Amino acid sequence: MIRRPRILYLTGLTTAFALSVTTTLAWAWTGGVQQIGLPFEALGDPTVAGPGVAWSPAAEPVSPGSGQSAAPATTKARTGGAAGAAATPATSRRPRAAASSASAAASGGALAPRPATGGGCRVGAKLVPTCGVMWGVAPGAFTDTRGATALAAFERKTGRHQDIYHSYHLGIKQLFPTPEEIAIARQPGRERLLLINWKKPYKTSWAKIAKGDPATDAFLDRLAAHIKKTFPERFFFTVHHEGEDNVRPKAGSGYTAKDYAAMYRHVVQRLRARGVNNLVTVLVHMAYVPHTAWFDDMYPGDDVVDWIGMDSYSYSDPGYGHGDLTEMLNRQSSARPSWPGFYAWATRKHPSKPLMVAEWGVWASRRNPGYQAAFYREVGVQIRRFPRIRAMVYFETPHNQDKRDSRVDANPSALAAYRQLGSLPIFQVQVR
Repeated sequence: MIRRPRILYLTGLTTAFALSVTTTLAWAWTGGVQQIGLPFEALGDPTVAGPGVAWSPAAEPVSPGSGQSAAPATTKARTGGAAGAAATPATSRRPRAAASSASAAASGGALAPRPATGGGCRVGAKLVPTCGVMWGVAPGAFTDTRGATALAAFERKTGRHQDIYHSYHLGIKQLFPTPEEIAIARQPGRERLLLINWKKPYKTSWAKIAKGDPATDAFLDRLAAHIKKTFPERFFFTVHHEGEDNVRPKAGSGYTAKDYAAMYRHVVQRLRARGVNNLVTVLVHMAYVPHTAWFDDMYPGDDVVDWIGMDSYSYSDPGYGHGDLTEMLNRQSSARPSWPGFYAWATRKHPSKPLMVAEWGVWASRRNPGYQAAFYREVGVQIRRFPRIRAMVYFETPHNQDKRDSRVDANPSALAAYRQLGSLPIFQVQVR
């Protein structure tokens, strides 16, 4: 067990308490109710590198305050990988090994200061950083500790402020942002951007919503009024992430890829028509290769999509999804040999859209405990190969549906490497 200085423990408790007392208890399943369902040359160590990669396609105004793997042999996991045993990859891009540094885990520690407001990387009207990559988290997934408490614990152990807080909502009963989410976004001196993920009611099909389901439309109208009244700040908004996992291709199912596109478009247009102008929309795909054939039909249109997102995970044990950052972002499979990888596809198909890794993580393994640390170190080396990536949001859970663990402190060397990764200059962006 890692001992943390007592004052840091009290500081974390104070942060969580300060947020929670300003809110009502909100049912916001961070980690998700539905989830409970440029050519690159050697850049050296980016720890000492200069400013982050500049953004060019959007050219938007800045607001001052503001490797090929075999297909898995069994059913895939909802987190974009494979469940159960996986086939051995044809080739594997593995993180470079490095000596373990458990003594450098820096367990606890004061939170690193936020980037200075006078210059550096900032966000524009569509929340695209002028340079650098925003850093975020969905903390406490699949646990009873979510929201402000989980966020404070994550920031304490990783030693830095998170730019983006990712939360999940399901159905048409709860309005969002919740009081707790608003408090998280507005915490004095530690403001954050919200990434709110909404999925429709289970029993209402995409096709029905697209045609104007009365109950869903009534909720969207209440939601619009709530957002306008309580939260004028810009925030990321995702409509039914990983929709390809629910596609039913049979005509008339109500869940075809084109039904999804129509549903997504209807939701965004209805909110905007009722005065919600602060949505920054993110279309989030599951980077599971066999389902990528539906992506084109799922696209609702440039006018209702601001960012393109992906959910992808790396596996510590050899097999499907085992490799480095390049493998995770450009995963290929014998199940669809023509697929170039998500990053390669998105940059070609949507050249004007910034890209977000809306969920990512490394599934830990007792058989290969050094893999997590090696992967985090490799992210720091390889991230500049992917200049269109403008945000990375970690998905942390001690156990997903398949009992996999993505905690950054699964072992001391992993935590040390993740803390070092988050301190790199490229991940320092001023979001408010």
